Amino acid sequence: MADTKKSRDKQADDAERRQREREMQEARDRADETEPVPDEPEEGLGELDDALETHEYPATTDELIEAFGDREVETQGGWKPVDEVLAPADDRTYTSADDVRSQIQGQIRR
Repeated sequence: MADTKKSRDKQADDAERRQREREMQEARDRADETEPVPDEPEEGLGELDDALETHEYPATTDELIEAFGDREVETQGGWKPVDEVLAPADDRTYTSADDVRSQIQGQIRR
């Protein structure tokens, strides 16, 4: 194509169209991504975090489910009750609130 004003305008228009298409594709790709779960164990547990701090330890999974099972935590798949989150841990014994937080965070990242 000869280097004319018309050809330069067409090249510029094509470049702008490709850029808009890339931006739209990136936006569609981002829409499919899940929301990140906080990296820090104490983040994302809200009021449950305070309740875990005041609970007596050692405590078993069953005891924690009885005490907090109806509370919900945010997971990558949405909100889930604590009893669903802790159920895979069978009847483990936790020595501290940090121990429970680590277990919950490990389960909700799956």
